[in-house]
Amino acid sequence: MGNAALRDLAAIESVSIDTLAGDVVAIDAHNWLYRYLTTVVRFTRDDAYTTPNGEEVANLIGICQGVPRFLENDVTPVFVFDGAVTELKDDEVAQRREERKKREEQLEEARESGDATEVARLESQTQRLTETIQSTSRELLQRLDLPVIEAPAEGEAQCAHMASIGDVDAAGTEDYDALLFGSPITYRDLTSSGDVERMDLQATLDRHDITYEQLVDAGILCGTDFNEGVHGIGPKTAITAIKEHDDLYGVLDDRGETLPHADRIRQLFFDPPVTDEYDLDLTVEPDVEAARELVVDGWGVAEDEVDRGFERIREATQQTGLDRWS
Repeated sequence: MGNAALRDLAAIESVSIDTLAGDVVAIDAHNWLYRYLTTVVRFTRDDAYTTPNGEEVANLIGICQGVPRFLENDVTPVFVFDGAVTELKDDEVAQRREERKKREEQLEEARESGDATEVARLESQTQRLTETIQSTSRELLQRLDLPVIEAPAEGEAQCAHMASIGDVDAAGTEDYDALLFGSPITYRDLTSSGDVERMDLQATLDRHDITYEQLVDAGILCGTDFNEGVHGIGPKTAITAIKEHDDLYGVLDDRGETLPHADRIRQLFFDPPVTDEYDLDLTVEPDVEAARELVVDGWGVAEDEVDRGFERIREATQQTGLDRWS
């Protein structure tokens, strides 16, 4: 999710989701799905989302819980899925796998000891977006007539790009790196039941009296998904150093430091792999019956876990008229 130190750099305010009414938001789908996935697994009986052959599709319950929040507040979500993993992110991916492996070992120990509370906690932390979860998520979203876009690489980069060129009003992700990818407005906490956080790029630049390029350099000094930060440099120090020495290279020279792949990391933020090849049809006419058939009949998800969500989706699209762009 990017280095949380970036939060201390960003201009963030808490706003009611009502203020997003009428907006189109590009959602970092993997990020959004994972949060619902972990919540469903932790607080829902496992037989409600496990097929007879043992496949888990808790994501289908998560989508039914999460999509209504958008539609009921007159927000059109555009779900952007990750593409290929950026090479410079390999170390982070490997670290996450190692951490998951450790939690899986802890999970087995908790099961053997009969600690139901610990089992539920660890099961939620060992979730991953399997091929089944990936494909069924897309199938369900398409039946709900919600736009699905395949990013060539990082989902948050694609979301930021779409926001920066005005195809959508904002990006939606928990990843602070969206700020460094140039998203003018980013919404966080979209999976919560309360207010959301609004992260504003221009307000961030104004607060520190720096350029976008300098913000990226400060973020790299703190650390991102693609690099470890420079030891001893936190958010405040990064801003001070960048303003004193103009850019990343000036700071590194002054400290006698080197940063592997610095040029490539900067380029990833300034010119990330993104696409403009997508059909953004914002006329939302969900086929709720087809969606329910996929989830309940096709994958055996418990009716009582999703029927209310489907009903909320049906009511929301009737009330808000999300076909206003057609």
